[in-house]
Amino acid sequence: MAGKWIKLPQKGTAPGARSSHAIAVVGTKAYAFGGEFTPRVPVDNKLHVFDLDDHTWSVLDAVGDVPPPRVGVTMAAVGTTIYVFGGRDSKHEELNELYSFDTLNSEWTLLSSGEAGPPHRSYHSMTADDHRVYVFGGCGNAGRLNDLWAFDARARQWTQLASPGEKCRPRGGPGLAVVAGRVWVVYGFSGEELDDVHCFDPAGGAWEVIETGGDRPSPRSVFSAAGVGKYVVVYGGEIDPSDQGHMGAGMFSREAFALDTETLGWRRLEEEACDDDGGEHPGPRGWCAFSGADVGGRRGLLVYGGNSPTNDRLDDIFFFDPCL
Repeated sequence: MAGKWIKLPQKGTAPGARSSHAIAVVGTKAYAFGGEFTPRVPVDNKLHVFDLDDHTWSVLDAVGDVPPPRVGVTMAAVGTTIYVFGGRDSKHEELNELYSFDTLNSEWTLLSSGEAGPPHRSYHSMTADDHRVYVFGGCGNAGRLNDLWAFDARARQWTQLASPGEKCRPRGGPGLAVVAGRVWVVYGFSGEELDDVHCFDPAGGAWEVIETGGDRPSPRSVFSAAGVGKYVVVYGGEIDPSDQGHMGAGMFSREAFALDTETLGWRRLEEEACDDDGGEHPGPRGWCAFSGADVGGRRGLLVYGGNSPTNDRLDDIFFFDPCL
């Protein structure tokens, strides 16, 4: 199976290099928030918007409950509304506020904080279906987590879902995607890089440990992941952590894989740069902002920035068409 990388040009007021940030896509617009250029120092709390058609950045003049700067934050979209949860502030304290951003009115709203909703965390994972936002795992006040929460965008209410049990170790930086109505937890870091897969069925309320086969990725965390059709597509990530922790760069992967959620087989995607479109391979990296996106009539993975093997923050944008 093949995959095609396209490096997207950037015009306008770009956010610049950063990692540990987040993006969410609504229509033809990618919204970017949070992140760091210097380790553990939040860059800003501006909401940057990238037009996937004309490749132009702009900064929104947003109103309402604007979130403070943060790193290790997540975003997901339901309809025309973006949801932002958690992260870590400039004092290195874990956060648990849930904000929404109405992309039609450019307005922020604080939806929950304190005792309402999931406990404080950063470097968790977030995904969404047509009316719910899911939050899983991450680094909490008392260590790594493996809990799953759902926020109903219609009822504006949090629900803690069933525990996955001891077989799903608490972890940071896992992949999380909704495919075929189920929530897939892929890999992550729990003191060591993991290579397990778990699946939650919201209809039945039950977890399942998934035994996968095929050309399996090596253990990894803080990679880019998205649901594309019946597949969970993953790219990059940290495969060997730094002995400096978050202050340094570990060993990163440059590979892309797809997990078929029907056959439960992994396939490595042989990546090619799309030179005719000005493309090139993004190389090894982790801690990126990423989202599923439609570009040029194709569904794939949008990747912005991240951290490099030299511990330099990156500022480029790539679209990966998995050619599935």
